[in-house]
Amino acid sequence: MSAIQTIRNRRSSPKLTTPAPTSDQLNLILESALCAPDHGRLQPWKFLVIEGEARIALGDLYLKAALEESPDLSEQRQQRIKAMPLRAPLVVVAATRPVEGHKVPVLEQMIATGAAVQNMLLAAEDLGYGAMWRTGEMAYKSIVKTGLGLDEADEIIAYLYLGTAVLEPSPRVLEPLENYCKQWDGIG
Repeated sequence: MSAIQTIRNRRSSPKLTTPAPTSDQLNLILESALCAPDHGRLQPWKFLVIEGEARIALGDLYLKAALEESPDLSEQRQQRIKAMPLRAPLVVVAATRPVEGHKVPVLEQMIATGAAVQNMLLAAEDLGYGAMWRTGEMAYKSIVKTGLGLDEADEIIAYLYLGTAVLEPSPRVLEPLENYCKQWDGIG
């Protein structure tokens, strides 16, 4: 498949099951992340691979963070929070570990990590796997960062869920390009 076909075919897969990418395939996906544009060659990203029982521990960590903020959560809501990492057989946490005081702004470093995640999405698509990029409130909780071994200054950019898509994604309908793009004539 050509790069353009892969980009145009890629869809988020909210329902994922086994099999997950093999170890060799996961390495290809992660190596693809390392090819992302990276101003200053800072490699500001860090990736944590979570699978098997570690997904249950991540759910427990999510629940601990949620209960710290809202101790009166219903049992149903608690179970939903604990089950979040079980949406897929494999989760890759992508975080930016910012290089402070560098000429490359932290925002650009975060964008580089986002580009790395996009490369992983495209690599998963090319290998025939489904993927879903999620963030949500658990990306911003200090207790989650600490529990994952991240520093307070680190920013979670994505929880990348990987596995086999349960449902065939619906076709993408592209809006007219002129809705988002115009030729600039040099006059403000």
